[in-house]
Amino acid sequence: MNISELPGDDDSGPTCRTYVFRNESHTLGNSLKCIINKYDDVEFCGYTVPHPAESKMHFRIQARETPALEVLKRGLKDLEMVCDHTINLFDKEVKRFNKV
Repeated sequence: MNISELPGDDDSGPTCRTYVFRNESHTLGNSLKCIINKYDDVEFCGYTVPHPAESKMHFRIQARETPALEVLKRGLKDLEMVCDHTINLFDKEVKRFNKV
């Protein structure tokens, strides 16, 4: 995954950042936003896909005290755990269905 930080956030401190995800779109953006918005320390989390012809997504995090990068890392790990759980449950149910 190719992620960079959007320039121009230096004045807002480490708790407010916008990240650019290359080759990503609404699939990752909406899932990650839903997870991160549930964190107590997060004031705002949202994303945009600037233009359909560009294959990138802008992802904004504004937290009270936790650095935005730490929030992003936690969100990605939590999303990975949700995906792993979903895959495991799906595989289990497919095997159960095939036995019938």
